[in-house]
Amino acid sequence: MPQQTLVIKLGGGEGVDPTPLLDELPELLAQGHRIVLVHGASAAANALADRAGLDRRQIQSPSGHLSRYTYPEMLEIFVAAAAGQVNKTLVAALQARGVNAVGLSGVDGRLLVAERKRAIRAVENGRQRVIRDDYSGKIREAHADVLRVLLDGGFLPVVAPVALGTRGERLNVDGDRAAAAIAAALGADALIILSNVPGLLADFPDPDSLIRQVTPQTLDQARAAAQGRMKRKVLAAEEALAGGVPRAILADARIPHPIASALAGAGTVFR
Repeated sequence: MPQQTLVIKLGGGEGVDPTPLLDELPELLAQGHRIVLVHGASAAANALADRAGLDRRQIQSPSGHLSRYTYPEMLEIFVAAAAGQVNKTLVAALQARGVNAVGLSGVDGRLLVAERKRAIRAVENGRQRVIRDDYSGKIREAHADVLRVLLDGGFLPVVAPVALGTRGERLNVDGDRAAAAIAAALGADALIILSNVPGLLADFPDPDSLIRQVTPQTLDQARAAAQGRMKRKVLAAEEALAGGVPRAILADARIPHPIASALAGAGTVFR
């Protein structure tokens, strides 16, 4: 396998076991690949919010996209879960496997700069309302300088999806789209998004309905097939390709050697 620069997004939802990926990464690094790992933190943030007795509602946009309602108290929970608990757990697990990992968030080195969504239109009970106290953001810039320094030094960066706002605030950003922005800024050879499904399914949850390849000619079909959070993964794949990444792959985190399998054609490949 030729040496490549890979940006890998590991889902943070329920049922996503990081072990197969963590076990594979030392082998990929030994082959000469340069790797950035971006992770989610939804399950960990939910658990911390429940322990704190906080409301953890989802916001549904008029187009059907779901996102976490990140009001000020929830922002503190999300940052603690993403940049703290999940990030450092992954870094420690990689260090235990002999990988010299470094944990950071999008705030560090202005890696991810986002604009806060100050007025979000949400659909509740069939009616639209405007939410103004949310601290989520839309990524405007990704600066890969800090990642290049770490990669050149032989480190594996592990990135939490917390961005720096244009006014200096911390913002919750979508991990899939953060990974796409990082892949584009880094000039990566591939973006690989791992979750607890085999890829994009035409008839969810039937694994036999896997859509194996998406091209510009079949993109509308892929958009129509995506449900729930898969909508954001498809959008992230589109954004990566638009940013110059040659291919984006939606693949299964649960199988042995998930990255080698994805690069060999498993999952859904966007070109």
